[in-house]
Amino acid sequence: MPTPTDATHPNRDAFPAGMSGPSLRALATAGVRSLADLARWRERDLAALHGMGPKGVRILRDALAAEGRGFAP
Repeated sequence: MPTPTDATHPNRDAFPAGMSGPSLRALATAGVRSLADLARWRERDLAALHGMGPKGVRILRDALAAEGRGFAP
């Protein structure tokens, strides 16, 4: 199985394992490059991105919580 490239899975190293390719591309297209960038987003706005599914939102919510952060109110 080929390994993902930055073109198909942008910034995969900046986000937790388990994120799908479409979710990673959605983040890249929206300009989200790190969890710090993500903390400025509201959860509902993130969920509305094309390619971002419930699993991706849950993984990112858990990653933010592990750092003592959360989505913007």
